[in-house]
Amino acid sequence: MPEIPPLRQGDSGNGVRDLHRRLAQVGHPVDGAEVESGVFGAATSTGVRRFQAERGLDDHGLLDATTAAALVEAGLHLGDRHLYLHAPMLRGDDVADLQLRLGSLGFDAGRIDGIFGPDTAGALFNFQRNTGLISDGIAGPATVVSLRNLAGRSSGTTAVAQVRELDRLRRSRPELDDRRLAIGQFGSCGVLTAALTRSLRRRGAHVVALDHPDETTQSQTANRFEAELYLGLRIENHSHCMVSYFATEGFHSEGGLRLAHRCATAVTAAGLTSTQAQGMRLPILRQTRMPAVLCSLAPPTAVVHATAELAEALAGAVANWIADPAADPL
Repeated sequence: MPEIPPLRQGDSGNGVRDLHRRLAQVGHPVDGAEVESGVFGAATSTGVRRFQAERGLDDHGLLDATTAAALVEAGLHLGDRHLYLHAPMLRGDDVADLQLRLGSLGFDAGRIDGIFGPDTAGALFNFQRNTGLISDGIAGPATVVSLRNLAGRSSGTTAVAQVRELDRLRRSRPELDDRRLAIGQFGSCGVLTAALTRSLRRRGAHVVALDHPDETTQSQTANRFEAELYLGLRIENHSHCMVSYFATEGFHSEGGLRLAHRCATAVTAAGLTSTQAQGMRLPILRQTRMPAVLCSLAPPTAVVHATAELAEALAGAVANWIADPAADPL
């Protein structure tokens, strides 16, 4: 987008006009008066909130970097461009569509996350080889036509990557000893993160504590550490807590779903009000390559008073999940 976010109510100019255009393209048009004047008003904020909620993002109504990137990705459709393994990795709804179509034909493209990584490249190469196409790992016009002719997007079926994740969970060892865990916080949960880390280490886990404010940096560090789960913590000025895991159209993380339910139960047991586990597409959940959960804890005063109880309850939730990670959600 032409202007660097954030954009908020009261802003105006070309960046806001481009925002209006992109919101209309993805089905969230803004009131004509604000569009004509190029002003970020209440109607624009409402449109942004609706888009954010639809995409599984924090629905604060501001155009931040995450929302701006999601708007760009939402405007990409399979066939608009060539898709291939690239650095940095290509992202967009066209990639997610490709992953869904490959999965519907039994080719495991990995998580349906809209990120064209090695798993997607391998599935695409295998599809091309099995259908007599040039095996170049590029989703160009011929490959897209073949995909569309052979199968539509998966609907009502479980993604291949999801089935395989659940199978891996069933075969994992139940002990917490020496398991590699990543615990992250975003500048407001240092004491709680330290207490949770100590508790997990006492139980034998190998824990890395992450405190970088950038979600991408945390996810990259957790991936390099080869963590077997990621648990993120942040404090919000809300009336209740929310626990989220990665989910998108046609896919959700089986491990993340089950860990999120255990964490939600732990948060309630520590005396805080929690909503049910919710599937979202936040960057920290989307970019981590292992089951990941983000606990948004609230209200702040209650979280501070319950720090000790929360740390032990969450450590217990992690231990219980490790012991039986494929158990049906509570």
